[in-house]
Amino acid sequence: MAKDSSGNVPVLSSEGGLSRYLNEIRRFPMLEPQEEYMLAKRYTDYGDKNAAHKLVTSHLRLVAKIAMGYRGYGLPVSEVVSEGNVGLMQAVKRFDADKGFRLATYAMWWIRASIQEYILRSWSLVKMGTTANQKRLFFNLRKVKGQIQALEDGDLKPDQVDYIAEKLGVSNEEVISMNRRLSGDASLNAPLKADGESGQWQDWLVDDSDSQETVLADKEEYDHRMGLLTNALDVLNDRERRIFEARRLAEKPATLEELSEEFNVSRERIRQIEVRAFEKVQKEVQDAAAKALEDA
Repeated sequence: MAKDSSGNVPVLSSEGGLSRYLNEIRRFPMLEPQEEYMLAKRYTDYGDKNAAHKLVTSHLRLVAKIAMGYRGYGLPVSEVVSEGNVGLMQAVKRFDADKGFRLATYAMWWIRASIQEYILRSWSLVKMGTTANQKRLFFNLRKVKGQIQALEDGDLKPDQVDYIAEKLGVSNEEVISMNRRLSGDASLNAPLKADGESGQWQDWLVDDSDSQETVLADKEEYDHRMGLLTNALDVLNDRERRIFEARRLAEKPATLEELSEEFNVSRERIRQIEVRAFEKVQKEVQDAAAKALEDA
C-alpha cells in the first residue's frame, strides 16, 4: 500500500491491493458535525494542513463508494479511486463550512466530476460527440439496460433500442454504437482477487437505485461551489436577498449602517432581516443537501 507524499493519504497502487486499501481507509474516524466545522475553519482561516488532512482522510470512504459506481468501463479501479481523491482534495480546498451543509454533500459533486472527466478522457468520447445527451447515454446505458433486463452480451433487440433511445433522448444509432462500445463491461461476479476469498465486485455495490450513475455529465458544468446556495437564495424576497448577499456573500461586506441608509430603516432592523434570511437559506440548503444524500 503506497502513501501520498503530500499528506500521507493511502493510495490504491494496484487492483490486487483493493481489499487492503478499503480496510486501511476504514481506520480513519468519521467526523461529528461540530468537529468537521472546526477543522474546516482551521484550514480556511489559518491554513492548518493537519486539519485538511483529517478532512480528506475522513472522507476517503465516500470516494471509494462513489468510485465503485463507475466500475465496468474497463478502467483500473485504482485510477478511478485516485481521480476521485483528487476531486475530494479540491472540494476540501474550496469548502466553506459557514454555508450550512456538510463536506460530504459538497464533496460528492467534485468527486463525481473528477471521475467522470477521467472516464471521458480515457474513452475518447470526443470522437463520438460531447453533447449532454451523449454523456447521459454514456453514464446511464448500463443502468437502463438493467431496468429492462437487457443484460446479455451482444447487440440489443430493436424494441430495447427504441426504449433506451426514447428514455435517454438520443437516436437509435447512438444507442447501438454506445452499447457496442461498452460491451466489454466486466462481470459483477468477478472476484476482487485471484484467490477467490476476497469477495466479488458486487459485494461492494451500495445501492441499485438512483445512485452515482444517474449523475449526468452536464453536472460537470454545474457550479459546485455555489450551487446549493444559489438555489436556496430563491426563497428570499428582494430585500432579504440584497441584505443577505451584501452582508454574507460580498467580498467586502456592507455595514449595518450602510444598509440602514439604503433601506431607510434602523440598523437593528437590518440585523433582524439578515438573521431571518440566513435561517431561511440555511434550512433550504440543509433540505437540499439531505435530499441529495438520499439520492446518492
